[in-house]
Amino acid sequence: MPFCERRRTVVSQIKRNQNVIFRNKKIAVEQYFASYPGTENNVAIRGGKQEKVTVGSARLHVCSHGAKRFVIALKYEGEKEYRYLVATDLTWRTLDIVDAYTLRWLIEVFFEDWKISEGWGKLTKHTGEKGSRRGVILSLLTDHCLFFHPDQQAFIENNRAACIVGSLIRRIRNECFLELVKDMLIDDDPNRRLDELTELLTKNEIYQLMPSTKHLAGKDLGRLEPSPSLKHKKAA
Repeated sequence: MPFCERRRTVVSQIKRNQNVIFRNKKIAVEQYFASYPGTENNVAIRGGKQEKVTVGSARLHVCSHGAKRFVIALKYEGEKEYRYLVATDLTWRTLDIVDAYTLRWLIEVFFEDWKISEGWGKLTKHTGEKGSRRGVILSLLTDHCLFFHPDQQAFIENNRAACIVGSLIRRIRNECFLELVKDMLIDDDPNRRLDELTELLTKNEIYQLMPSTKHLAGKDLGRLEPSPSLKHKKAA
């Protein structure tokens, strides 16, 4: 459930067939907004890019909640159907609620970082509840450590948006590679260091070549042809 804790209001989505009470009659929320369509407005998506949306709103009693809610019909540009939101605090403005609702996807940024950049995906080796806990803890510790990188610190100290984990990890990898090259150049025997690195990367197969499942070489695909004994089954 998307939410915003400022003034303890909760913003969530409801189905189009959920009932509301209007003029002492119980009707579907979709039916209500069919009679009271919204107007075009501009909203900031996650505090950034402005997009056109069609928005309608009303303070209605939502039957399944057993309470009065701020009900909003929302349709982004290019969409044909509305989605319906409810907010618990009736003192908020319509567009402020819509702005808060767009923040729900910020959690996807964390998911992306965990899965792609911090090993919380196919690279996770632990299984079960305990393994899941350890993976999350390790990911959060990685996130915390990256806050102390000089570039990240500079962004934070200057009140700018912090850079994403993936880009910061790529920067660190580049820095490590450059340090390795520098160490090799100033070594008394750079050729020996290069040979050691070559052996490490090739003979020990750190980066193994993996077979592609897109190619069918060496696979048994079956007969894939008609059977003579079943010719009598052929359609006329």
